[in-house]
Amino acid sequence: MLLQLLHPFFFLFILPVLIFFLFLKPSSEKKAKETATVTLPKAYPLIGSYLAIKAKENTNSNIQWLSDILQISPAATFTLHRPLGRRQVITGNPATIQHILKTRFSIYQKGHNFLETLSDFLGTGIFNTNGDNWKFQRQVASHEFNTNSLRKFVEHVVDTELSNRLIPILTSASQDQKTLNFQDILQRFAFDNICKIAFGFDPEYLAPSVERSKFALAFEEATVISSKRFREPSELIWKIKRKLNIGSEKRLRIAVSEVHEFAKNIVRKKKRELKEKSSLESVDMLSRFLSSGHSDEDFVTDIVISFILAGKDTTSAALTWFFWLLSKNPRVENEIVKEIRDKSETPAYDEVKDMVYTHAALCESMRLYPPVPTDSKEAVEDDVLPDGTVVKKGTVVVYHVYAMGRLESIWGNDWAEFRPERWLEKVGDSGKWKFVARDSFSYPVFQAGPRICLGKEMAFMQMKRVVAGVLRQFKVVPAVAEGVEPNFVSFLTSQMEGGFHVKILERLA
Repeated sequence: MLLQLLHPFFFLFILPVLIFFLFLKPSSEKKAKETATVTLPKAYPLIGSYLAIKAKENTNSNIQWLSDILQISPAATFTLHRPLGRRQVITGNPATIQHILKTRFSIYQKGHNFLETLSDFLGTGIFNTNGDNWKFQRQVASHEFNTNSLRKFVEHVVDTELSNRLIPILTSASQDQKTLNFQDILQRFAFDNICKIAFGFDPEYLAPSVERSKFALAFEEATVISSKRFREPSELIWKIKRKLNIGSEKRLRIAVSEVHEFAKNIVRKKKRELKEKSSLESVDMLSRFLSSGHSDEDFVTDIVISFILAGKDTTSAALTWFFWLLSKNPRVENEIVKEIRDKSETPAYDEVKDMVYTHAALCESMRLYPPVPTDSKEAVEDDVLPDGTVVKKGTVVVYHVYAMGRLESIWGNDWAEFRPERWLEKVGDSGKWKFVARDSFSYPVFQAGPRICLGKEMAFMQMKRVVAGVLRQFKVVPAVAEGVEPNFVSFLTSQMEGGFHVKILERLA
């Protein structure tokens, strides 16, 4: 690989161009200039639309920018020109999404660039593989996700973390009138939960007296740096840095090494326990995989790390934006509190499942602020999309979940309103609500087709338990000036830029 990079043509022509545009930053005048007119980005020879892309990335507005372009694009689809002649098709069209995620599933796969970009971190885990390996992991994971014992275990983990850690932290903040970064609190909460569910290991990330664990810090760094690889104008840039072991790639190598070594130590310990006891008493996912005969160290390490990544920031991202939206919509918050108080003090699974209005409000929140705002597939052969867009082999097709939540063609002219009732209908004369789901191709928050999220129901259960536990006792009030809107940014999952700083008030009525 290094010999290829040292080719004279690379040094004399391509490398200087890449370095120039890598360090090129728009002037403050260009940054400050805003326009209400949305236009397709200009494309230039060699660099494509890099100038426009880089300008938006520097202001963390790339997600919104692409969403605005889709709003004006025919069939909610357009082609983005990347440097060195690469093209991406960006879409928010439900028919196109059904085409790539279901109808032509076999030819739209996790592309070579996607797999290579995340391979150092995720290996060949379920979210970073295709074909027979994916099918096998999916089958193994699907069997475990559909067991009542895992559901009960997850409920126990979430309730324990909620009652022993999250609620005491909020109680203390309320009494001391402290400001909390609620996004950080929810991320720590989710990390503790997913580590206990996946590994049977408690990192105590949310415990106030415990410093951030080495594993948690390494996992965070690996996630952020891996996601930033996708933002480079060319994969050659991060590959050169990795080959030279410099900068962010050096930090990534150290972080990934720590994550994998920690994970493999837990795998080895579990395997020893299994050998000594014949069966494991614990019911975490790792124990289940090992007990069912899947003992290959690399296999179980990769799949468990993938599930930690999937569960680490998705529910916390959804809840962060949910609580912010509630603070702006007291009518919705009052309806949710009423529903919570209609249930028992410590809701059982069926009671949480029956929190229909809360469920609708969570769906509505994720419509506007999806935890994973975009996803992509690569065509392994030539194809034509339903709207006539020609897709050549090797072209990446990105479906823009964030943009879809803002399309009038899907949600109507009131799409900007946070209105849970759009997911509900009245049942006869009873006055009770019935939840009405949208098809997964119009609402691909949990993906769609054969790769639809296995943990969807588990995620809703966790989120509703947190909502019930928090809102039964507290009001979450943003500690920002009136009218200040948080910025939506994304790495592998979405975040609120700068955190979500709040005051916790005891609920008196």
